[in-house]
Amino acid sequence: MSYTDRIHPTDKGISTYIEELLKKNYQIPTFQRNVVWEKDNVKKLWDSIYKFYPLGSILIWKTGIKLHNHKEIGGHVISDPDFSRPEYQHILDGQQRTTALLTALQGGKIAGKGDFNPTLYIDLTIENAEDPEDDLYKKRFLFWDDIDDKNGQIKPNIGKMTRFKDGLIVRLFDVKHNYADVERALHNKGYSDFDHPIRANLRKIKEVFDNYRLSFIELKGIQVAEVCQIFERINREGEPLGIFDIVVAKTYRPQTDSNYGFYLRELIDNFKKQRDSKYLEIEDLSYLQILAVIINQNIQGSGIQNITDRYLTNIKAEQIENVWQDSQKAILKTFDFLENHLHLKGPQLIPYRYFYLTLASYFFRNPKPNYAFLKQYFWYYSFHNEDLLENTTHLFEHVKLLSQEKSGAQTNLGRFLIDKNKLRTSSYTAKGRLSRALLSFYAYQEPKDWKNTDRNVLSDVYYVLTDKPNLHHVFPINYVNKNPGKNKVNANSLMNIAYLTQITNIEISDQNPLEYVKQFDNKAFESIMKAHFLPSELLDWSRSDRMPENALDHFIEERMELILQSIKNNLPDLNVEVFDSSTTL
Repeated sequence: MSYTDRIHPTDKGISTYIEELLKKNYQIPTFQRNVVWEKDNVKKLWDSIYKFYPLGSILIWKTGIKLHNHKEIGGHVISDPDFSRPEYQHILDGQQRTTALLTALQGGKIAGKGDFNPTLYIDLTIENAEDPEDDLYKKRFLFWDDIDDKNGQIKPNIGKMTRFKDGLIVRLFDVKHNYADVERALHNKGYSDFDHPIRANLRKIKEVFDNYRLSFIELKGIQVAEVCQIFERINREGEPLGIFDIVVAKTYRPQTDSNYGFYLRELIDNFKKQRDSKYLEIEDLSYLQILAVIINQNIQGSGIQNITDRYLTNIKAEQIENVWQDSQKAILKTFDFLENHLHLKGPQLIPYRYFYLTLASYFFRNPKPNYAFLKQYFWYYSFHNEDLLENTTHLFEHVKLLSQEKSGAQTNLGRFLIDKNKLRTSSYTAKGRLSRALLSFYAYQEPKDWKNTDRNVLSDVYYVLTDKPNLHHVFPINYVNKNPGKNKVNANSLMNIAYLTQITNIEISDQNPLEYVKQFDNKAFESIMKAHFLPSELLDWSRSDRMPENALDHFIEERMELILQSIKNNLPDLNVEVFDSSTTL
């Protein structure tokens, strides 16, 4: 199919569209957001139609892929669990308009509106105004609660109720289906003149049903990944459609007397409720990709060769069911490793998102995981000079490596290079892999507060309160800006960062390190300096009340050496090769 054939503009009448909806010829996928139904918006839409103004096109995706769809729209059943055909027509954009069109004519129920009746009426006595910005649509198009006077109790509605009884306010449904009866009733009420404005208004609304054309854009031969991009770009709420949404809709299976139902979103949501951990809140796509890797590794001939959109959309409900029980255990063990072995209390610190996938694959049906090896694996790839887990080729190389270790085979992580200058210049404002690696390594030491040295800085509550750790500049930024000295390294370097409680951080503020360190100078503080990689010179300078003009540079170099030595200690089986690409220091 050529590109020109993939997008086909077309049109059809309102009556035809409504009839096809009721015949279940269109589906609204469950990934569509709930309708935000407002009375004035429905009236405006019908007023635009009444004036033969154009509406935005309704976007239809024609495909052989069957998706889980809304069973009803506005209270009208539009799907059948046994519905099957070679090609489906999924409404990607136009659910709001479709709901307004269908319920205005056929009535129904609107979610969250109680017993409100969405059937729409037209007041034939309302004449057009010359001003195109008029708001007569509020008077021309009415709902029953705009008309019903409750036997005279609602005075503003008394006149409208009278016009309704006189046949001057009529249902749109009756204009469409019982036009002759409506016209005859007006004639009998004395409106026999064909050119009377009320008769003219009736003919005008009839012309809408006879001649108004709704615009459609039909997409055909378009892959799921492209549909996601199209949906995101045209979606008025700006909320992107994810592959997870597509897979949820595609794998849905209703429960029957002979078969269990399957609903992936409910499966994941229930899993997230099991424990109180920030890791359970990782994005749905990560869960789906974890399952894809596990299916790839453990179901022969699965056809799931990668975690790209193309393969994710081919995952079957039966495949997920096959691995789900043990996958849950593997995922929880992954989170436990990160949280309780590495002391990383939240996903904000994980250098690579793909770690969830590789670790879960390793823990899957693995009764004897090697945690010492996993720690080396995590820090090796977090700190390596090269990004070695940034694409799916790397991902499956990792999966293979961990599978070898899992089976008891000898594994080799390879040459380990670390560039001092990358550590030195990495900024805490960055979201990059190395920045997260450094913050993770700081957290791994389980640092204590400088003032209350028996208190852990990092905790679950710490991460609940903020997604950005409370980081303190050992040499405060404002202090360095006012006293630049002969330093060359930027004070925003992560080598100048330490975890502190918010209270202690506020107390320190922008003070000179010589001054505030004196407040903490005791044996307890000396004992916790190692966990923060604070060089002893910091205390020496404070005690002597003087420090060199390049104190920041010197501090960073000394602290970097402490960090590098700690990395080497944590990777005893590896030869850590350190080099410095800097030409300025």
